[in-house]
Amino acid sequence: MSGTTVTYRAETPSVADFCRLRVTAGLSPKSEEAASRGLPNTYFAVVAHVDGRAIGMGRIIGDGGTAFQITDIAVEPEFQGQGIGKAIVSRLVDHLQQTAPKGAYVSLIADGDAQHLYAKFGFNPTAPASIGMAFVIGK
Repeated sequence: MSGTTVTYRAETPSVADFCRLRVTAGLSPKSEEAASRGLPNTYFAVVAHVDGRAIGMGRIIGDGGTAFQITDIAVEPEFQGQGIGKAIVSRLVDHLQQTAPKGAYVSLIADGDAQHLYAKFGFNPTAPASIGMAFVIGK
């Protein structure tokens, strides 16, 4: 939105913002219980704000030394396509470049065309040497 000021803060999103942003951005929903358990374990996160309201986020999770994963990149639809996601990823990658030990492995799962954004930051497909694999706990 032209003329809108976006501010970026190094902070973990609140449970409510995390759950809301995931759904509005088209990511899979997460329960408040899951978010309440997981968010305190965030290694580093960035939240984008407009007029004090969280409109985007991204997190790094990991062990703090050998392995990190960039996750939960989400921007509200009305703010997509304006470079906000790119700015969030840039801040996450910069933080890792400054704090992670040499040789640390940084991964992510790129949904759809997001792979083109991540490629700008040096991420490369891992296949065929390795492939991402996942499963979801069903209760």
